[in-house]
Amino acid sequence: MESEGRGPDAGNVLRLREDEGTAEPAVTVEAFAGQTNASAVRIEPGEDARELIPHIGRIARVEVNFPAFGDGRGYSAARILREAGYDGEMRAVGDVLVDQIAYMRRCGFDAFEPDAPFNPGDAEAALNRWNDVYQKTVDGRTPIWALRHGRKDGAVDG
Repeated sequence: MESEGRGPDAGNVLRLREDEGTAEPAVTVEAFAGQTNASAVRIEPGEDARELIPHIGRIARVEVNFPAFGDGRGYSAARILREAGYDGEMRAVGDVLVDQIAYMRRCGFDAFEPDAPFNPGDAEAALNRWNDVYQKTVDGRTPIWALRHGRKDGAVDG
């Protein structure tokens, strides 16, 4: 795990990626669609992540805002973009709690910029707490039920 930061929030970003991050400020989804030089975009609650699918090849970072920890719409935005083939940085920002990051990781988030910094040990423990998972998601982990039935892909026979 790597911590980084920019500006007044230096050290408040947890990145689970090996590549170099971009410091370019993120623009709104609406502004992004009308620009050709922006490479970072911020999705606010209620905005449709599918609007970005035609542009995923030029997006270096997607920030998904969580204004309240109980607002789960950002999980769907991350999964939609990952399933569409987006492989750039997917950053959860805002009211992100350490006990949510394992679930966020499963939906495709690989960077976190919480309002309140995480304790590094707590973040490490949260990300490594569960060896087995029950649902198939975009993180590539095989669900335990599929392993029990000798399946590696988590596909359902039908």
